[in-house]
Amino acid sequence: MTTVAIAQDAGRLALGLALCVLLAAVTVTDLERRVIPNAFVLPGAVAGIAIVASTEPDLLLQNLLAAVIAGAGLLAVALVDPGGMGMGDVKLAATMGIYLGPAVALALLIGFVCAAGLGVALIARDGAAARKRGIPLAPFLAVGVVVTLWFGDGILPWYSRGILATGG
Repeated sequence: MTTVAIAQDAGRLALGLALCVLLAAVTVTDLERRVIPNAFVLPGAVAGIAIVASTEPDLLLQNLLAAVIAGAGLLAVALVDPGGMGMGDVKLAATMGIYLGPAVALALLIGFVCAAGLGVALIARDGAAARKRGIPLAPFLAVGVVVTLWFGDGILPWYSRGILATGG
């Protein structure tokens, strides 16, 4: 294994560990207080940029673009329904993009599917009244990140093959 490959593996490990630590803190806080503090997300974003810049600088622009797209996507949702999603979720999605690059799309998809599953279960149990209950999104985004970190290399090609085979 070359020195570059070792540095890249160490960088990926550092990124994954830093992101998981950030997500643990954000998840607990979102569950307890229904808020994602800037005091967690902003230093997390800076750490992610520093890790990517120092270990895989050729990916920095791509990851920053993924952060902008992920953040903008959630910002659009938050602006359409201001009571449905907070700006903390928007900033968290952008931070996830710094760490995951284009794979942030998979993490967001998994997180939203998990959150929707809980929403459907609550509606099935409580009826229309459940639609007024808010659920914190950060824990579901954290699940999406962990699944992407562990299984993303297998899921992305499988998913891409399925989309290409069906014609989109």
